[in-house]
Amino acid sequence: MPTRLFIDGQWTEAGGEPIPTRDPATGTVLEDVGTATQADVDAAVAAARRALSSPEWAGLAPVRRAKLLFRLADLVDEHHEELAALETRDQGQPIGISRQVSVTGAAEHLRYFAGWVTKIQGTTNPVSFPDTLHYTRREPVGVNALITPWNFPLMILVWKLAPALATGNTVVIKPSEVTPLTSIRLVQLAEQAGIPAGVVNLVTGDGPVGAMLSSHHDVDHVSYTGSTAVGKLITAASAESNLKRLTLELGGKAPSIIAADADLDAAVAGNLAGATLNTGQVCAAYTRFYVDRKREQEFVEKMAAGLAGLQVGPGLEETTQVGPLVSDKHRRHVANLVATGRSEGADLITGGSEVDRDGYFYQPTLFAGVTDSMTIMREEIFGPVLAVTPYDDPDELVARANDTQYGLAATVWTRDIRTAQRYADGIRAGAVFVNMPPIPDMAAPWGGYKASGWGREMGPWALDAYTETKAVWLHYGY
Repeated sequence: MPTRLFIDGQWTEAGGEPIPTRDPATGTVLEDVGTATQADVDAAVAAARRALSSPEWAGLAPVRRAKLLFRLADLVDEHHEELAALETRDQGQPIGISRQVSVTGAAEHLRYFAGWVTKIQGTTNPVSFPDTLHYTRREPVGVNALITPWNFPLMILVWKLAPALATGNTVVIKPSEVTPLTSIRLVQLAEQAGIPAGVVNLVTGDGPVGAMLSSHHDVDHVSYTGSTAVGKLITAASAESNLKRLTLELGGKAPSIIAADADLDAAVAGNLAGATLNTGQVCAAYTRFYVDRKREQEFVEKMAAGLAGLQVGPGLEETTQVGPLVSDKHRRHVANLVATGRSEGADLITGGSEVDRDGYFYQPTLFAGVTDSMTIMREEIFGPVLAVTPYDDPDELVARANDTQYGLAATVWTRDIRTAQRYADGIRAGAVFVNMPPIPDMAAPWGGYKASGWGREMGPWALDAYTETKAVWLHYGY
């Protein structure tokens, strides 16, 4: 596994100090990964700029560009088990999630956007000028910085990389320093697939490396997934440099509304999945639960039993349902918020402590008796911590669900289509799931309202993020 940078088709040593990436199930170091310097970042951006207009890339027929993406998808499939095991070792997610969500999802996204390459069209428009042909072209935005998080490093990178390449852009990838290994491996596979030199570049390192890209005057677009706090820094850096385009998929605090008529067993099962997927390290995870007061006790009892029955262990064990948190730093963050919940008066029903074993494990935790003003109801925990509060008046729920800075996802559990539609219409979130867990699909838009971000990824909406629309006016009346 090379842990060097990939710039202009060459693997090269990083100029900065290496950073260890650890197996969260044991705490042991897997690899030391290089840290890019400003000179490294400048070289990667310059390579991407040159490749943008190179005959090998810009002159490539759409059908040939599609073929490269299809080939990369085939390589992901061929290395499916290797990539899944690497994702689990570096990130900690259960191996079943790595296989079925991360690796399978990566291949599916590559094929989806490969299919779009030959279907990106402009328009002809009936302008009110005589003897004038007006048409539009969809052109690449240019050099794109793809800055990815540590929770689903492989799949979220492909969410960005596939549409960027499908639309003819070039990229500089900066994975999280906590989980860089599958991103490095994917870049190796992209090289093997035959993607021309300079089109895909990789720089590794910590936050300052991402800041170099965010403020770089020759980067045209930053696509970032991560915290709202860092998203604000990226926005400021863009404004102070070249006002580059931004796609930001940021934090979340998804509400889950359990109506009085809900199938409670189905709601418990779906919310367990939606709250503990990847150990709750999901920006759309269901974390705050509004339950009809008449059904609150039953819901809490069944959720507590469900959480207590989950198999906690290393992700590589086939029976594991909840793996470790990604790092000791993050485990301390989760523990601090749980302690805050207890100090503010929430009732701890189950969990609430670290697991006594090697690695960064934390017990699935459930609070009841929570009020809307409590910290655990308002701050993103990003761990397997659930908070339940009752309601008496269904008409108050939209306002309570919207009483947050976030607006990425939400869910409603009901048998009544009118109830589902009323809440889906009223909740200000980019995705509202009815009676199902929060798993995106490559054909549907993904992104948030408010502090959950700007723009949309996936589906044809992603093409808008990576293209400019040029209008051409052709007067032929001479």
